[in-house]
Amino acid sequence: MKQTKFQNIYERGQRLFTLNLTPGQTFFEEETEKSEGKEYRQLDARRSKLGAGIVKGLSQVGVKPGDTVLYLGASHGYTVSYVSDIVGKDGFIFALDFAPRVVRDLVFLCEKRKNMTPIMADANQPHLYSHRIHSADFIFMDVAQKNQAEIFLKNCRLFLKKDGFGMLAVKSRSVDITRKPKQIYQEVRIQLEKELTVVDFKLLDPFEKDHCIFVVKKK
Repeated sequence: MKQTKFQNIYERGQRLFTLNLTPGQTFFEEETEKSEGKEYRQLDARRSKLGAGIVKGLSQVGVKPGDTVLYLGASHGYTVSYVSDIVGKDGFIFALDFAPRVVRDLVFLCEKRKNMTPIMADANQPHLYSHRIHSADFIFMDVAQKNQAEIFLKNCRLFLKKDGFGMLAVKSRSVDITRKPKQIYQEVRIQLEKELTVVDFKLLDPFEKDHCIFVVKKK
């Protein structure tokens, strides 16, 4: 098992892994491998936009051990569980989603992973959950809404620390199905650059059609 250039993210051949925070327990039928007595979980780039971004060659992911993370659009918790491995026992994740059905799954996951807590809320209204969250070192957002960039910026303004990193996954068809993805990505970049430094950008094809990912840093 070989350490990548990102802390707590490993590779073996073409596959990505994280060190399992809960050895002996898996939650998504993921593959595990042992190396030097430690258990690692395989991160499938076809199921994770974070994983897809790493495989596509992101120069920076922005999340590291010990970080406090706000994860917007946590869904059933697949990628969040790997971020939980990355930040480790000294880090913490606020995992937010709006759908009661998936938050139930998050509750189960958080019972097993003590460095996570679920929040059922609308990412577009951060003032309604600001009392439950303190400042974050890293914000990840995967929310398929027309105003994705605006939602991300609202949360960065409120919660992201100075010099903190963020990652925004953009689904172009959720913004405008009639326009070319390239146009939409350029508009999102302009919007982000008004307030943040864009560190990197990658298209996520072939893992996710009509998706891209931005890595940003707070000025």
